[in-house]
Amino acid sequence: MSELLIVAINGSPDREGNTSFLLKKAAEACEKMGARVEFIHCQQVLKDLATPFCVACSVPCSGKCFQDKEMEKALDLIAQADGIILGSPVYFGTVSAQLKAFWDKTRSLRNDKKLLNVVGGAVAVGASRFGGQETTIRAMQDMMLVQGMIVVGDGYYADDCGHMGAAGQRPASEDENAVLRASIIGKRIVEVARATKHLRMR
Repeated sequence: MSELLIVAINGSPDREGNTSFLLKKAAEACEKMGARVEFIHCQQVLKDLATPFCVACSVPCSGKCFQDKEMEKALDLIAQADGIILGSPVYFGTVSAQLKAFWDKTRSLRNDKKLLNVVGGAVAVGASRFGGQETTIRAMQDMMLVQGMIVVGDGYYADDCGHMGAAGQRPASEDENAVLRASIIGKRIVEVARATKHLRMR
């Protein structure tokens, strides 16, 4: 059986912040199950684009705005993924501008249904316990559903990753519940990715 590729996408402007911390916990769980994990930091990928925000300049997307850029490499990577973990801090009850700008560029992958049946899950971090984490997770799930991805959320009684995903409160390193649930979302993604590998268009 070939190795699974899971891509963790950090939508925070901070490479080593709370969102990244929870993504790393999810990644560790994936690796323990035998998957390979690669990280993408949206802020870094967007910085060399003259037009970081999609303006729908062509239909279907030609990708001309990111040719020979870091974004092209990032999209090539996620086009090979069996699973994707999206992570974002809560900004006004939804995802960061960095994550949204990055994901809008994935419209180029819809031409060939590259993310169809790729498994996805989400983690979000807010400043308080009820700080908009679930609406942020829901936004990430909606973004993935538009690509035809298989979205995982709540597990089962013994492995509860949260009804929608892993919701954390900063500092994430002190949120034991979030750390546990981030690990579970990683495990769930690998389980489902392994079971559905034959469905992906590779």
